[in-house]
Amino acid sequence: VQLQASGGGLVQAGDSLTLSCAASGRTFSSYAMGWFRQAPGKEREIVAAISSGGALTYYADSVKGRFTVSRDNAKNTVYLQMDSLKPEDTAIYYCAARRGWAPQAEYAYWGQGTLVTVSS
Repeated sequence: VQLQASGGGLVQAGDSLTLSCAASGRTFSSYAMGWFRQAPGKEREIVAAISSGGALTYYADSVKGRFTVSRDNAKNTVYLQMDSLKPEDTAIYYCAARRGWAPQAEYAYWGQGTLVTVSS
């Protein structure tokens, strides 16, 4: 599966932004999807994940209550709605796919990143 993330940009603290990740192939609905981010000088971390059918979700503590992950299997797309953005959310955001629900395990497929910059 090939993944293409988009939707990043420069916003102010408190603003909202929605990232999208479009997948190719007819097996998108077979994959659990994850959103990760990597800030300058920091390791990559998982932000959120959603199961293949969308029934299960996972969020990092740092984004709980502010970010919402969703997916539309008919459109082969997963979304990350980010509200109440903070400067510390500034990072390159990546989407990834894996078979099976294990949010913090290895992901087999990765998209290119999209940069989110939150100014104070």
